[in-house]
Amino acid sequence: MQYPSKILSKAVEEIASLPGIGKKSALRLALHLLRQPASHAQSLSSALSKLVTDIQYCQECFNFSDSSLCEICSSSQRNSQQLCIVEDVRDVMALENTGKYQGKYLVLGGRISPMEGIGPSQLRISAIGPKVETGAVKEVIFALSATMEGDTTAYYIYKKFKNLPLVFSSIARGIAVGDELEYADEISLGRSIQQRVPYQQ
Repeated sequence: MQYPSKILSKAVEEIASLPGIGKKSALRLALHLLRQPASHAQSLSSALSKLVTDIQYCQECFNFSDSSLCEICSSSQRNSQQLCIVEDVRDVMALENTGKYQGKYLVLGGRISPMEGIGPSQLRISAIGPKVETGAVKEVIFALSATMEGDTTAYYIYKKFKNLPLVFSSIARGIAVGDELEYADEISLGRSIQQRVPYQQ
C-alpha cells in the first residue's frame, strides 16, 4: 500500500508490529489518532513511554508493580499462609477479577516445556523456597494451565517441596483441560479457586 506520507507509513508500520493488528487496522488507528486533538496522541505516547520505563516487577511475587512491592504483597489484608502459583501476570489479573482469592501469589514466568526449551531453571521456581521453608506458608495452590506442561510444572514443584509441612492443592478442573487460565470466564475461575482440591501427583 502506498502512503502519502513517510511519517504516516512509519506510524502504520510500528502499530502493525503489535500482535493481532494488521496493516489495515494499523492504518485505521493511525488515521483515528490524526483526527483527535494532539493532546490525545501525546497522552498515549506518554503512557506507552512510562509503560516501558517505569513499570517494575514486584520483588516478592513478580507481578507488575509501580513500586518494589505490588499492592497485593504490601496489603496486610491478604492471607500470607496461602501461596498461589501461576504462570503469568495475566493469570493474577484473572484470579483477582473473581474476588474469590485473598492469599498471595508467585508468578513463575512460564511453565516447564522441553519442546520449547524451557526448563525449571528458566522459571522462578527457586523463589518458592524462601517463602515455604520458613513455615509462614501453609498451603501451596497450583493455578496452572490444564495442559501437560502445566501438570509437569506442578509435579516438579510438588516433588521439590513435598517433604515440607505444606498442604498442596490445585484449582478445581472446572477449567477445561487444555484451556489457558486467562481466557476462562470469571464465574468458572472463581469457583475453581474456591473449590480447589488436594493436589495429587
